[in-house]
Formats: sequence, structure tokens, C-alpha cells
Amino acid sequence: MTDVVPRQGALTDPVPEGPPSSQMRDIWHQFRKHRGALFGGGFLIFITLFVLVGPYVWPFDPQQLDIRNKDLRPIYVALWDGDAKVAWIHPFGTDNLGRDIMANMISGGRASMAVGWTAMLLSLIIGTAIGVISGYFKALDGFLMRFTDLVLSLPILPLLLVAVTLFRQPLRANFGPETGMFILIVTVIGLTSWMNTARIVRGEILALKEREFVLAARSIGTKPFTIIRRHLLPNVVSPIMVSATLGLATAIITESALSFLGVGFPSDFPTWGKILSDSVPRMAEFPERVMLPGLAISLTVLSVNYLGDGLRDALDPRIRGR
Repeated sequence: MTDVVPRQGALTDPVPEGPPSSQMRDIWHQFRKHRGALFGGGFLIFITLFVLVGPYVWPFDPQQLDIRNKDLRPIYVALWDGDAKVAWIHPFGTDNLGRDIMANMISGGRASMAVGWTAMLLSLIIGTAIGVISGYFKALDGFLMRFTDLVLSLPILPLLLVAVTLFRQPLRANFGPETGMFILIVTVIGLTSWMNTARIVRGEILALKEREFVLAARSIGTKPFTIIRRHLLPNVVSPIMVSATLGLATAIITESALSFLGVGFPSDFPTWGKILSDSVPRMAEFPERVMLPGLAISLTVLSVNYLGDGLRDALDPRIRGR
């Protein structure tokens, strides 16, 4: 017997050219292809560090009055007019009471971002819980979805105004002006922005609970809440994260709208919406005072939306790799 020598090109396993790819590496590879998502993530990190580290770097008190240096223009306008000597001290200028606008932007950004993140987490918890329970337990599905449709049909802004008007004074008396309004605004925004998350999570749970691994877990007697915790929730992380980014943008816009209408934080507590509202009466004379908080709100919301688009494309295995 002679040994059979395999022909060149016979069926053999290909030699891998590099280390095996992991899921996180695939997600990052897809995410970095989305230029808008990279911009959104970078700007969100920048604005977060700006409002968190800014008070330790920029020494001015946002509430300090300096009547002698009131109505200073920003540095780029001052350079054009030849008044750069004073403008270097206040690069964003000062308002009609001499308060430093950059210090107010930093302080207002901390309040707006804190409200946005906290309200987003609250709405995410409520929406995920209702979506999972509604999708998995058929007996509760009809009631919870009809309740969700009812809340979706309510006019959100009038409801927010009524809630703030009713509960503002009791919370201020118990927790103080700033803390009481923070609790009220976060609670109201969180309780009126969970519906889309619930509907998205419910749709994912309805599809997942008929999959083979869930049916196998049921067949061996696994309890429902164990199935939810071990098998269903890890598989709905992608839509939850996308919904979280959209919820953050919605919370920032809603808080800015409330502050702009004068029903948010106290008048001496700066937020981006409050700065924008205070700048409107003199908008024709000082247009940059409207542009600065307006750009901060717009760019932050735009970056969050771009980040959500990138996360959706990167976390969805049906899109990943296209």
C-alpha cells in the first residue's frame, strides 16, 4: 500500500491570520465607522468635563455682581472693537448685572446635565420594567399597553406645567428651593417620558420569549423572573441603550423649556434654559447671549442623537458589518 498524498487545495481548515475577533471589538469597529457618533460621543464627553471640571478651573462665582463691568461683549467681539483688555478676563462677556456669562454657562450646564441624566435613568427604569412585564406576562399586556397609550395621548407640556404649579411650593418648603425643584423636575420628566422605551422593550420581549433558549429554560422549570433576568434582559440591552440616549436628549430639552417659561429652578439659579430666557429681552442688542446657551443646548442634543444612531448600528447584529 502506498501512502495517499493529499492534493494541493484539498479541504483543509484555513489558518487564521490573526487573533479571534470578540463581540466588543466588532461593536467598536462598527461604531467608529459612524462619524456622527464619534462626534457625538466626543462632544458629550467634552461638555460633561466642561461642566464638571469647569468650576475648579474657572474662578468666578456665577452669582457675583460687578456693576462696573456689566454688559461686556465676548472676546471675539471685544477684539473687533478694540476692548480686549477687559474681555480677556470675561471671554464670554458679562450680563446686565456684571455676572460672568462663562461661569453661568458652566453652572447652568451642571444643572441641565444633572436633570437630563437623572430623569433619563428614571424613565429608563420605568419603561424597561413596564415593557418587560407587558411583553412576558400576557395577562398584563392589555392593561399596561392601554395605560401606555393613555399616557402617550396626554399633552405633555401642559401636564408638566400643571404638575410644577401644584407641587412646587410643598417640595420647596421640605427640601429647599434648588433641591425641591430638582426633585420635582426630574420626577415629572421621568414619569412623562418612559412610554417609547416601554413599547420598544415590549416588542423585543415578544420576539425573544418564543426563542428556543427561552422555551428550553421554561421546560426545565425556570421561574419567570429568573428567565427575565438571565435570558431576556441581556438581549434587550441594545434598544435600551439607544432609548437611553434619546431619553437624555428629551430630558435636556424639556428642562430647558420649563426654565425658559419661568417655571423651573429659582430665578437666581442658572440653567441653560434660564440663561436663554434672561437674554431674550435684549436679544437685538446682545445676540451672542442668546446664541451661547442656544448652541450649548442644540449641540448637546445633536451629539446625543448622533451617539444613539451609532450605538444602534453597532449593537444591532443585523446591521453590524454592513
